[in-house]
Amino acid sequence: MSDPVVDRIKANPRYQELRNKRGSFGWMLTALMMVVYYGYIALIAFNKPFLAQPLGAGVTSVGVPIGMGVIIFTIIITGIYVRRANSEFDALTAEILKDASK
Repeated sequence: MSDPVVDRIKANPRYQELRNKRGSFGWMLTALMMVVYYGYIALIAFNKPFLAQPLGAGVTSVGVPIGMGVIIFTIIITGIYVRRANSEFDALTAEILKDASK
């Protein structure tokens, strides 16, 4: 059993465009996140003395702001994805649904 609306959506070139754009953008952000996260983990594994260096005269080490940077980076790329999804991807989805409902 096949739904004709689903078939029209899958056949729509804008749907293929949406899939390609969303997929490539998602994989790019995933790759960036993996590099940042696993880079930090590799730094922990292979260069502990660097991360253990104190900042100034306090007790905070270099690893703490770098770890916070990883968290902030995650929040930023999530915001980037949401912004693009809410503008470009949602607009394409609306056009696809409009075409499919005809």
